[in-house]
Amino acid sequence: MIEEIRIETMQQMMELMAEQRFRPELNRHRDLHIYRGESNSAFRLSTSLERNCKSLSRILEKPMLQNFTKYAVLEEPMIEGNVWKQMIVGQHHGFPTRLLDWSFSPLMALHFAMTESDLDQMDAHDSVVWRIDVHELHDRLPEKYQKIMQKYSTTVFSVDMLREACESLEQYDEDMKGNNMLVIEPPSLDRRIISQYSFFSVVPLDMGDIEAFLKTNTKHTARFVIAKELRWQIRDFLDHQNITERMVYPGMDGLSQWLGRHYYVRKK
Repeated sequence: MIEEIRIETMQQMMELMAEQRFRPELNRHRDLHIYRGESNSAFRLSTSLERNCKSLSRILEKPMLQNFTKYAVLEEPMIEGNVWKQMIVGQHHGFPTRLLDWSFSPLMALHFAMTESDLDQMDAHDSVVWRIDVHELHDRLPEKYQKIMQKYSTTVFSVDMLREACESLEQYDEDMKGNNMLVIEPPSLDRRIISQYSFFSVVPLDMGDIEAFLKTNTKHTARFVIAKELRWQIRDFLDHQNITERMVYPGMDGLSQWLGRHYYVRKK
């Protein structure tokens, strides 16, 4: 199921940020939820590969990755021979892949939900933050993936763990059969991945509709729809908490985006 929760007050927004439950076995407040922010609540969950290549995704994915690697290996030699690293590096730089971006931080998801390329659109539509439960997804994985998680005493896959389970995209699709989806924590390639507390879900091509999969196969998925009237207030709150483009995109690009928005003149 997908629970839809509407956020119309700052108090409701604070509840989203502090929803971790107490786990008696750890004596800590911890969950393995990950979050994704979208600036428009009408946007559906879809990968950049699907949006870019549509019905030809299966045909074009492999030659696209081959060409990306051919040209990118000069900058990132470690991606050669490792399809998972190729996709992570590509996704990180805007290359269309089957990966879907998530963050362990609800604040980071809120940042992306409160960001528009055209700031005049902030009042035009609601935004959304998605939440999924990694434990719930990984409890469904095929047995060989479960054994690797047990071997390393972890729930989230690393690149090396995923490669140990599966070395090719074709094998991954065969293993998942469109009925499962794995979450991977990327290596710390640069400060941006660290700052964004990044995770990726690896979407099998046979899944088709990600939201339909979550609706049918999960119990803890939530969709927090944030009222458009609240967006500027949350945006200013995030700035006060130092969740800005300057932190999200360390370097001159993020600095420039942050200052441009900071001095943006909002219409009355």
